[in-house]
Amino acid sequence: MDRLKIRNSLLLLLTAAIWGVAFVAQSVGMEYVEPFTFNCVRSLLGGLVLIPCIWLLNRFGGQKKHPAADLRCRRKEWKTLVLGGILCGTMLCLGSNLQQFGIRYTTVGKAGFITAFYIIIVPVLGLFLHRKCGITVWLGVLFALAGLYFLCITDAASQGETERLLAWLPVGKGEVLLLIGALAFSLHILVIDYFTARADGVKMSCIQFFVCGFISGVGMIFTEEPRITAVFSAWQPILYAGVMSCGVAYTLQIVGQKGMNPTVASLILSLESVISVLAGMVLLSQKPSSREVLGCVLMFLAIILAQLPGKKMRAER
Repeated sequence: MDRLKIRNSLLLLLTAAIWGVAFVAQSVGMEYVEPFTFNCVRSLLGGLVLIPCIWLLNRFGGQKKHPAADLRCRRKEWKTLVLGGILCGTMLCLGSNLQQFGIRYTTVGKAGFITAFYIIIVPVLGLFLHRKCGITVWLGVLFALAGLYFLCITDAASQGETERLLAWLPVGKGEVLLLIGALAFSLHILVIDYFTARADGVKMSCIQFFVCGFISGVGMIFTEEPRITAVFSAWQPILYAGVMSCGVAYTLQIVGQKGMNPTVASLILSLESVISVLAGMVLLSQKPSSREVLGCVLMFLAIILAQLPGKKMRAER
């Protein structure tokens, strides 16, 4: 493995660590503000944090200026940058808001592991991009489904009135929302994989946050009753989620994914699930049951299986 891949792997590992702890911040933030409000403020904060970073990189990064003759090239690069930012921001908005709503109804550890289901979804979606999956990936899918069952199964009789429509499912409302969110995060990873080779990662990250914040703001205005006092009461979790989880971690993801296989990148990022369980235990005193521990173990085995190279891949290496 060359230096670049080692550096990118470490950046993605740091991203996973920040995201794992962010589940705690998101859970605590729900005590003060509603989901759309939380994601609107954190996303806009993340975008604002990156503006001076972009200025410093342009000022001292030694980037070459394009001559006037390359105006057409600059326009094309700008269109690619904006398109990438809009698509990434839309997927990020969908995933983060589904995740935020889902955290309302489940524990931090569960949320982390269910979100990590994108480790299975990414290679499966790769089939539609003509990226074949080996037998180990499909074994991983089976392990993941079994793990999700043990991790998410609930007693339908104990569910509230609002969850009875989902009583026929072996999961609760929170788990369903988190699973759909995992699909959105999978698409987010694939979109990033496509655009990182074609656009500036930091600038694209900045655009995606403003797009995510704007869309979340629309949801906030029409479905919630945002109060500035509540936002100030939640300043600590919002600050962490905005500066660290958005401004730092999502930017590290975009920079770290450049040149990386998206499936390998998703494996490293999925370690956020392990960190979220540990963070929930240490910071929120959440103790998983034996059934949930079994689900976590099966999910982790699925993560490992999905990344084992098949015979064909070994031969090529």
